[in-house]
Amino acid sequence: MAAPTGAASCEDFAEFQELLRVMRTIDDRIVHELNTTIPTASFVGKVDAGQTCKELYQSLMDAHTSRERIIKNCIAQTSSVVKTLREEREKAQDDLALLKQLRKEQTKV
Repeated sequence: MAAPTGAASCEDFAEFQELLRVMRTIDDRIVHELNTTIPTASFVGKVDAGQTCKELYQSLMDAHTSRERIIKNCIAQTSSVVKTLREEREKAQDDLALLKQLRKEQTKV
């Protein structure tokens, strides 16, 4: 069960949350994954349990690494936007629309 690979869009928070939900599928179904990975008594000789467990472990690690990378990337992107908006806010302190946008981005982080 591989994680989606594509660039994550941090602009739309709902879309980002959906991407994370999809990427958590392997974690959410871990009991099922374990049950299908570890052979029953009748299949012990036919399946290399050690290899299939290693493959499951690698899938989990890949999914976790991918999620971590996407989350950190979005935090960095949004933090950069917040920094820029703060700088603009210092120049135009009466701009309420700018303040609203700054608060929105801060909430995202």
